[in-house]
Amino acid sequence: MGIVELLLLALGLSMDAFAVSVCKGLATKRLKLKHAIICGVWFGGFQGLMPFIGYVLGTSFASYITNIAPWIAFILLSLIGANMIKESLGKDDEETSEAFDLKTMFLMAVATSIDALAVGITFACVPVKLIAASALINTLIAVVIIGIVTFILSCIGVKIGNVFGSKYKSKAEFAGGAILILLGLKILLEHFGII
Repeated sequence: MGIVELLLLALGLSMDAFAVSVCKGLATKRLKLKHAIICGVWFGGFQGLMPFIGYVLGTSFASYITNIAPWIAFILLSLIGANMIKESLGKDDEETSEAFDLKTMFLMAVATSIDALAVGITFACVPVKLIAASALINTLIAVVIIGIVTFILSCIGVKIGNVFGSKYKSKAEFAGGAILILLGLKILLEHFGII
């Protein structure tokens, strides 16, 4: 996985956090810069942490599954993407409060980053190759990039939500899901030498 695929992956993963940030912005009557930064730090931090945890878990059994690794990556990314698309098409019954307290933000950050844990497992199966260094170093760079992308999009999402409302929430989730499915398909097609 190179830089282009990684950036697309980061974009896809960050769409859940973006959508929740839009809702937080919508629920916030008097938006301040600190609200956007709080969302960015929580969501970006967890979006970076979870793939690393997944990578560590995945490396412990990656040697046993190298022949089926592209299939695992395809299945995981497709399931995550399909779930995001399903959620984007469903009724929006999420309640989002204006609260930015520790408990609320922790729960939201974990909820929006669970998908990233599975993506981290795919990093163990389909290594990230950004620079000439070990797989661990490349994975650390990748998770930092994912965290930064999510931080930026979460900050933007809070502002958009505050200004425009929840108009873009479902579209962001749908786009994120489609990106993840396409990335999974690309990994599988590369395995078969089609692309």
